[in-house]
Amino acid sequence: MNNMKTTTLLGIGLALVFLSSGCKQNGNESDAYGNFEASEYVISAENSGKILKLNIEEGDVFTEARQVGIIDTTQLFLQREQLTAQKSAVASGIKNILSRIAVYQEQISILKKDKKRIDQMFTDGAATSKQVDDVNGGIQIAEKQIQAVKTENAKVLAELESLNRKIDALNDLIQKSNIIVPQAATVLEKYREPYEMVNMGTPLFKLADLRTLDLRVYISGDQISSVKIGQTVNVLIDKNEDENFTLEGKISWISSQSEFTPKIIQTKKERVKLVYAVKIKVVNDGRLKIGMPGEIRF
Repeated sequence: MNNMKTTTLLGIGLALVFLSSGCKQNGNESDAYGNFEASEYVISAENSGKILKLNIEEGDVFTEARQVGIIDTTQLFLQREQLTAQKSAVASGIKNILSRIAVYQEQISILKKDKKRIDQMFTDGAATSKQVDDVNGGIQIAEKQIQAVKTENAKVLAELESLNRKIDALNDLIQKSNIIVPQAATVLEKYREPYEMVNMGTPLFKLADLRTLDLRVYISGDQISSVKIGQTVNVLIDKNEDENFTLEGKISWISSQSEFTPKIIQTKKERVKLVYAVKIKVVNDGRLKIGMPGEIRF
């Protein structure tokens, strides 16, 4: 009878060890759990008008910056042509003003020669004071005329500068009518199609760089002292019901403040604990997806 009890207890003990081992194989010994995420951003229209081209589809992968579409720029182009014509007309006015200044400067040069001659004649008694005053007055009048023309020229130059700034603004809008994927990224969502009208700020599509993903997990206060930024950890993702794939990750961010565990984490008892959010950066070999669950082991 005693042998039967001993055998029964031994069998129960082996079963518990087996169950415990089985739990570890299923990943229950992991130090933290969470989900993968990426930095998502939306590309919006930077100009208003009709989309003439938008060569992009959900799932497209871009390895570098590339233009993928354009918004109609016809009206902007016509406005720029009109301003360019105005600029040419204003510029021709400047040439006329400069020629007038040259005429006055030539008059002053001649009058100064006369002044030198008359001053000498006045010294010799061969010229009157009225002749001296007349030549000095002529020089002063010519100098005032030059100042008046320069003032007029300044106004024309200001108008020309204003036209240049307006042309620059149109050039900027024309450039922003190009729809561009700004860097390596994957298209997550597409919101608009060719020939649709859009306004400035209208969302066109959503992007994210999926070459690396962040696994956001939550660790307890007694674990926080054992992790640091730059630390390498093992990241586990599901292979099947009983097995996992193991990847290498690096801790890139640790929250400076504790928080209550998010509701998505396990039981209510676990959720009321104070934890710290941690991000682990993992190179994506194609198996990682946004929202996929993952685990880490220190």
